[in-house]
Amino acid sequence: MGIVANQSFKNIILTYLGFLIGGINTLFLYTKFLSTQQYGMVNYMLSLATVLTPLMAFGVHNTLVKFFSVFKTRASQNSFLTLMLFLPLIAVVPVVGATYVFNQSISDFLAIKNEIIKNYIWHTCIIAVSLGYFEVFFAWVKVQMKTVFGIFMKEVFHRAGAMVLLLLLYFKIIDLDTFMNGLVIVYVLKMLVMKVYAFSIKWPILTFKRLNNLSAVLKYSVLIIIAGSVATVLLDVDKVMMGSYIAIEKIAYYSVAVYIAAVIAVPQRAMHQILMPLSAKYLNDKDFSSLKDLYQKSSLNLLIVSGLVFLLIVLNINQLYLLMPNSNAYSSGLFVLVIISVSKLYDALLGSNNAILFNSDYYRAVLVLGVVLVLIMVVLNMVFIPMLGINGAAIATFIAVFLYNTVKIGFVYKKFNMLPFSTATVKTLCLIIVFSVLFYFWEFPFHPIIAMACKSSLVVALYLFVVYRFRFSNDISGILKRYLWFLR
Repeated sequence: MGIVANQSFKNIILTYLGFLIGGINTLFLYTKFLSTQQYGMVNYMLSLATVLTPLMAFGVHNTLVKFFSVFKTRASQNSFLTLMLFLPLIAVVPVVGATYVFNQSISDFLAIKNEIIKNYIWHTCIIAVSLGYFEVFFAWVKVQMKTVFGIFMKEVFHRAGAMVLLLLLYFKIIDLDTFMNGLVIVYVLKMLVMKVYAFSIKWPILTFKRLNNLSAVLKYSVLIIIAGSVATVLLDVDKVMMGSYIAIEKIAYYSVAVYIAAVIAVPQRAMHQILMPLSAKYLNDKDFSSLKDLYQKSSLNLLIVSGLVFLLIVLNINQLYLLMPNSNAYSSGLFVLVIISVSKLYDALLGSNNAILFNSDYYRAVLVLGVVLVLIMVVLNMVFIPMLGINGAAIATFIAVFLYNTVKIGFVYKKFNMLPFSTATVKTLCLIIVFSVLFYFWEFPFHPIIAMACKSSLVVALYLFVVYRFRFSNDISGILKRYLWFLR
């Protein structure tokens, strides 16, 4: 876990920096400087672009990670990397062409409930293409075991750019249309900067020679589009579907709640970047002992760290809502926040499960199950959103994520005879439940900021003390002892 712990720690810091900037944007700047309808439109546009990203990347970001270590000679690596650069054009060219030819029809279809959507179809298309190629260039450096700068670009760059644009909008230096165009430019720049960095790590030598296992590479790329779409749809299809069922301003309330809950997934996102290439290497080398060790350690460590974040969010959420503009409206997303937070905690419990499945020979079966679950989620959204609004979307998402994750754990156990759980997992879950019960209804009678600081300090101190004192995880105990002087 040495390289995992080292890069994961740096990645977590950068990811939380990005989420801090994004949190300021989401909770205060967007809600203050944009109307709820305008903010709902921004979320809808970005969610639709995110849903399209796996198609725009054509699965290359996962294919590159899975197969790179298979090619041992410089010539074969160059041929493989050349293919990875051009393969996404198979999807990008038709999608851009269809957007140009059928723009009016697409606009009319997406804007059935909310007319404002019509104005930003091209914005969505360009951002989707930029996100797709960004993932390709990020994967380019992942296989070189260099993820830190990529995490900065993935988590910090676009949020900082959005903050600058929001401030320019507030001071009336730009108008709303310029702000929307500026968001597009930020995502294009993000992709171009990542490209320059990736090529500085390994300059592409264009080599157009046929690969021996070309059919396997292409088959995996096509199927991984489905896998990536499954994961993305589970995250963003709810917001896209809400645009057709409820007033678009309610998407803003939902998005704020989901964004806050997404902070729980930061450690998993950070660790995943290094877990993917390591899991691929262990699978290609058939080193199943190391694979199992990585699986169990990543699950436990993610649960401990994400569990602490879960507690800090859920135990302070009522005070946090009091700080927000239009707090009564946005606090209507409390149920959404809690149930999505629980699903994010379950995601953390999986550890390197996704990395194992996507880089193994069994990904096809998992893709079929994933597609079935996405269809279930779409149906659940169609049923629950008209009945319960944003709460219905949260329930549909929770059910789909619970089913999907449970199936994946069972599949890895059946094929590899390994589970991510241990006795320390049970202890950690009990600790999280006990802290939730003890501290949720205990409020300090101070200003919300002071109250959150007091409760958070107490919870963090007690939680880390228990984790360290009873040695839930040797990795985390080692990090605590290294960075907290009083434990030395």
